[in-house]
Amino acid sequence: MDSAASGGATEGKPASTSTEQAATMTTVAAADLSSSSSVAAAAPPSRYESQKRRDWNTFLQYLKNHKPPLTLARCSGAHVIEFLKYLDQFGKTKVHIAGCAFFGHPKPPAPCACPLKQAWGSLDALIGRLRAAYEENGGRPESNPFGARAVRIYLREVREGQAKARGVPYEKKKRKRLPAPTTTTAAAAVATSAANVEATKGEVGPSSSTTTTTTAEAGPSSAVSAAPAVSAVAATSSSV
Repeated sequence: MDSAASGGATEGKPASTSTEQAATMTTVAAADLSSSSSVAAAAPPSRYESQKRRDWNTFLQYLKNHKPPLTLARCSGAHVIEFLKYLDQFGKTKVHIAGCAFFGHPKPPAPCACPLKQAWGSLDALIGRLRAAYEENGGRPESNPFGARAVRIYLREVREGQAKARGVPYEKKKRKRLPAPTTTTAAAAVATSAANVEATKGEVGPSSSTTTTTTAEAGPSSAVSAAPAVSAVAATSSSV
Protein backbone atom coordinates (compact mmCIF):
# COMPACT_ATOMS: atom_id res chain seq x y z
CA MET A 1 0.00 0.00 0.00
CA ASP A 2 2.86 2.30 0.68
CA SER A 3 4.21 1.62 -2.79
CA ALA A 4 0.78 2.25 -4.32
CA ALA A 5 0.43 5.49 -2.40
CA SER A 6 3.86 6.59 -3.44
CA GLY A 7 3.08 5.66 -7.03
CA GLY A 8 -0.12 7.72 -6.95
CA ALA A 9 1.78 10.68 -5.58
CA THR A 10 4.39 10.28 -8.31
CA GLU A 11 1.76 10.12 -11.01
CA GLY A 12 -0.01 13.23 -9.66
CA LYS A 13 3.10 15.41 -9.61
CA PRO A 14 3.36 16.04 -13.42
CA ALA A 15 -0.29 17.17 -13.52
CA SER A 16 0.31 19.80 -10.84
CA THR A 17 3.50 20.90 -12.60
CA SER A 18 1.71 21.36 -15.95
CA THR A 19 -1.05 23.30 -14.20
CA GLU A 20 1.51 25.63 -12.64
CA GLN A 21 3.21 26.14 -16.03
CA ALA A 22 -0.12 26.97 -17.68
CA ALA A 23 -0.92 29.47 -14.92
CA THR A 24 2.51 31.06 -15.33
CA MET A 25 2.09 31.39 -19.11
CA THR A 26 -1.36 32.97 -18.62
CA THR A 27 0.08 35.48 -16.18
CA VAL A 28 2.91 36.38 -18.56
CA ALA A 29 0.50 36.80 -21.48
CA ALA A 30 -1.75 39.04 -19.40
CA ALA A 31 1.25 41.13 -18.35
CA ASP A 32 2.37 41.50 -21.98
CA LEU A 33 -1.15 42.52 -23.02
CA SER A 34 -1.44 45.11 -20.27
CA SER A 35 2.00 46.53 -21.06
CA SER A 36 1.21 46.79 -24.79
CA SER A 37 -2.13 48.47 -24.07
CA SER A 38 -0.45 50.93 -21.71
CA VAL A 39 2.15 51.73 -24.37
CA ALA A 40 -0.58 52.29 -26.96
CA ALA A 41 -2.48 54.52 -24.54
CA ALA A 42 0.66 56.49 -23.73
CA ALA A 43 1.47 57.10 -27.43
CA PRO A 44 1.18 60.82 -28.16
CA PRO A 45 -1.31 61.99 -30.82
CA SER A 46 -0.04 62.89 -34.25
CA ARG A 47 0.73 66.43 -35.29
CA TYR A 48 -2.42 66.58 -37.39
CA GLU A 49 -4.62 65.40 -34.51
CA SER A 50 -3.08 67.90 -32.11
CA GLN A 51 -3.59 70.76 -34.56
CA LYS A 52 -7.16 69.67 -35.24
CA ARG A 53 -7.94 69.66 -31.51
CA ARG A 54 -6.47 73.16 -31.08
CA ASP A 55 -8.43 74.49 -34.06
CA TRP A 56 -11.65 72.99 -32.75
CA ASN A 57 -11.16 74.52 -29.29
CA THR A 58 -10.38 77.88 -30.88
CA PHE A 59 -13.60 77.79 -32.89
CA LEU A 60 -15.66 76.84 -29.84
CA GLN A 61 -14.12 79.72 -27.91
CA TYR A 62 -14.96 82.04 -30.82
CA LEU A 63 -18.61 80.95 -30.66
CA LYS A 64 -18.62 81.51 -26.92
CA ASN A 65 -17.23 85.05 -27.24
CA HIS A 66 -19.48 85.92 -30.16
CA LYS A 67 -22.02 88.70 -29.61
CA PRO A 68 -24.60 87.44 -29.22
CA PRO A 69 -23.17 84.04 -28.18
CA LEU A 70 -23.67 81.25 -30.67
CA THR A 71 -24.20 77.55 -30.18
CA LEU A 72 -22.75 74.92 -32.46
CA ALA A 73 -26.24 73.81 -33.49
CA ARG A 74 -27.06 77.30 -34.79
CA CYS A 75 -23.74 77.78 -36.57
CA SER A 76 -23.99 78.22 -40.36
CA GLY A 77 -21.66 78.81 -43.28
CA ALA A 78 -21.96 82.57 -42.78
CA HIS A 79 -20.63 82.24 -39.24
CA VAL A 80 -17.72 80.17 -40.52
CA ILE A 81 -16.84 82.93 -43.01
CA GLU A 82 -16.95 85.48 -40.17
CA PHE A 83 -14.55 83.27 -38.24
CA LEU A 84 -12.13 83.15 -41.18
CA LYS A 85 -12.21 86.93 -41.52
CA TYR A 86 -11.62 87.22 -37.78
CA LEU A 87 -8.44 85.16 -38.15
CA ASP A 88 -7.02 87.59 -40.74
CA GLN A 89 -5.81 89.86 -37.93
CA PHE A 90 -3.38 87.10 -36.90
CA GLY A 91 -2.13 86.51 -40.46
CA LYS A 92 1.47 86.85 -41.62
CA THR A 93 1.00 86.99 -45.39
CA LYS A 94 1.30 90.35 -47.14
CA VAL A 95 -1.64 90.88 -49.52
CA HIS A 96 -1.25 94.01 -51.66
CA ILE A 97 -4.28 96.14 -52.31
CA ALA A 98 -5.25 97.29 -55.81
CA GLY A 99 -3.70 100.77 -55.41
CA CYS A 100 -0.32 99.52 -54.16
CA ALA A 101 2.72 99.96 -56.40
CA PHE A 102 3.71 96.34 -55.72
CA PHE A 103 0.35 94.85 -56.62
CA GLY A 104 1.00 91.64 -58.54
CA HIS A 105 4.73 91.50 -57.66
CA PRO A 106 5.74 88.21 -56.00
CA LYS A 107 8.91 89.76 -54.52
CA PRO A 108 8.41 93.48 -53.80
CA PRO A 109 11.73 95.40 -53.49
CA ALA A 110 10.54 97.56 -50.58
CA PRO A 111 8.02 97.37 -47.71
CA CYS A 112 4.52 98.76 -48.02
CA ALA A 113 1.52 99.49 -45.79
CA CYS A 114 -0.66 96.70 -47.16
CA PRO A 115 -2.35 94.49 -44.53
CA LEU A 116 -1.25 91.05 -43.40
CA LYS A 117 -3.79 88.28 -43.80
CA GLN A 118 -4.10 84.55 -43.52
CA ALA A 119 -2.79 82.77 -46.60
CA TRP A 120 -5.30 80.89 -48.70
CA GLY A 121 -3.51 77.59 -48.14
CA SER A 122 -3.72 77.98 -44.36
CA LEU A 123 -7.44 78.73 -44.49
CA ASP A 124 -8.12 75.79 -46.80
CA ALA A 125 -6.27 73.38 -44.50
CA LEU A 126 -8.03 74.85 -41.46
CA ILE A 127 -11.48 74.27 -42.96
CA GLY A 128 -10.53 70.68 -43.75
CA ARG A 129 -9.53 70.00 -40.13
CA LEU A 130 -12.62 71.73 -38.69
CA ARG A 131 -14.88 69.85 -41.07
CA ALA A 132 -13.48 66.54 -39.81
CA ALA A 133 -13.61 67.65 -36.16
CA TYR A 134 -17.26 68.68 -36.49
CA GLU A 135 -18.30 65.16 -37.56
CA GLU A 136 -16.03 63.51 -34.99
CA ASN A 137 -17.81 65.44 -32.24
CA GLY A 138 -21.27 64.22 -33.18
CA GLY A 139 -22.17 66.55 -36.05
CA ARG A 140 -24.06 65.25 -39.05
CA PRO A 141 -22.33 65.47 -42.45
CA GLU A 142 -25.39 66.97 -44.17
CA SER A 143 -25.48 69.85 -41.66
CA ASN A 144 -21.73 70.47 -41.51
CA PRO A 145 -21.28 74.28 -41.75
CA PHE A 146 -17.62 73.93 -42.78
CA GLY A 147 -18.71 72.12 -45.94
CA ALA A 148 -21.29 74.72 -46.92
CA ARG A 149 -21.30 76.04 -50.47
CA ALA A 150 -20.82 79.62 -49.24
CA VAL A 151 -17.57 78.61 -47.52
CA ARG A 152 -16.26 76.98 -50.71
CA ILE A 153 -17.09 80.10 -52.72
CA TYR A 154 -15.35 82.31 -50.17
CA LEU A 155 -12.19 80.20 -50.25
CA ARG A 156 -12.15 80.30 -54.04
CA GLU A 157 -12.44 84.09 -53.99
CA VAL A 158 -9.62 84.35 -51.46
CA ARG A 159 -7.43 82.12 -53.62
CA GLU A 160 -8.04 84.12 -56.78
CA GLY A 161 -7.66 87.48 -55.03
CA GLN A 162 -4.39 86.56 -53.34
CA ALA A 163 -3.04 85.09 -56.57
CA LYS A 164 -3.55 88.43 -58.34
CA ALA A 165 -2.36 90.58 -55.44
CA ARG A 166 0.77 88.58 -54.70
CA GLY A 167 1.55 87.51 -58.24
CA VAL A 168 1.69 83.90 -57.15
CA PRO A 169 -0.73 81.66 -59.06
CA TYR A 170 -2.19 78.71 -57.22
CA GLU A 171 -2.13 75.84 -59.67
CA LYS A 172 -3.37 72.36 -58.94
CA LYS A 173 -0.78 69.64 -59.19
CA LYS A 174 -1.39 67.51 -62.25
CA ARG A 175 -1.01 63.79 -61.96
CA LYS A 176 1.60 62.23 -64.20
CA ARG A 177 0.06 59.83 -66.68
CA LEU A 178 1.92 56.76 -67.84
CA PRO A 179 2.70 56.80 -71.59
CA ALA A 180 0.52 54.51 -73.66
CA PRO A 181 2.32 51.60 -75.35
CA THR A 182 3.22 52.42 -78.97
CA THR A 183 2.66 50.19 -82.01
CA THR A 184 6.40 49.57 -82.36
CA THR A 185 6.63 48.33 -78.77
CA ALA A 186 3.68 45.99 -79.24
CA ALA A 187 5.15 44.59 -82.49
CA ALA A 188 8.48 44.00 -80.79
CA ALA A 189 6.75 42.12 -77.96
CA VAL A 190 4.90 39.90 -80.47
CA ALA A 191 8.12 39.17 -82.38
CA THR A 192 9.92 38.26 -79.16
CA SER A 193 7.16 35.84 -78.10
CA ALA A 194 7.19 34.22 -81.58
CA ALA A 195 10.96 33.77 -81.41
CA ASN A 196 10.63 32.13 -77.99
CA VAL A 197 8.03 29.69 -79.39
CA GLU A 198 10.28 28.75 -82.32
CA ALA A 199 13.21 28.22 -80.00
CA THR A 200 11.09 25.94 -77.83
CA LYS A 201 10.05 23.88 -80.89
CA GLY A 202 13.68 23.51 -81.94
CA GLU A 203 14.58 22.15 -78.53
CA VAL A 204 11.76 19.56 -78.60
CA GLY A 205 12.66 18.15 -82.08
CA PRO A 206 15.96 16.36 -81.34
CA SER A 207 14.55 14.52 -78.33
CA SER A 208 11.77 12.95 -80.43
CA SER A 209 14.24 11.89 -83.15
CA THR A 210 16.49 10.40 -80.50
CA THR A 211 13.56 8.38 -79.18
CA THR A 212 12.84 7.05 -82.68
CA THR A 213 16.47 6.11 -83.19
CA THR A 214 16.56 4.29 -79.88
CA THR A 215 13.47 2.30 -80.84
CA ALA A 216 14.99 1.37 -84.20
CA GLU A 217 18.24 0.28 -82.53
CA ALA A 218 16.31 -1.84 -80.08
CA GLY A 219 14.76 -3.93 -82.89
CA PRO A 220 17.76 -6.16 -83.83
CA SER A 221 18.61 -6.93 -80.22
CA SER A 222 15.08 -8.17 -79.56
CA ALA A 223 15.24 -10.35 -82.72
CA VAL A 224 18.57 -11.86 -81.62
CA SER A 225 17.24 -12.63 -78.16
CA ALA A 226 14.14 -14.33 -79.70
CA ALA A 227 16.17 -16.66 -81.98
CA PRO A 228 17.44 -19.11 -79.25
CA ALA A 229 13.90 -19.49 -77.93
CA VAL A 230 12.62 -20.56 -81.38
CA SER A 231 15.45 -23.09 -81.83
CA ALA A 232 14.77 -24.56 -78.37
CA VAL A 233 11.10 -25.10 -79.18
CA ALA A 234 12.03 -26.79 -82.47
CA ALA A 235 14.44 -29.17 -80.75
CA THR A 236 11.80 -30.17 -78.20
CA SER A 237 9.22 -30.96 -80.91
CA SER A 238 11.73 -33.13 -82.87
CA SER A 239 12.66 -35.12 -79.78
CA VAL A 240 8.98 -35.80 -79.11
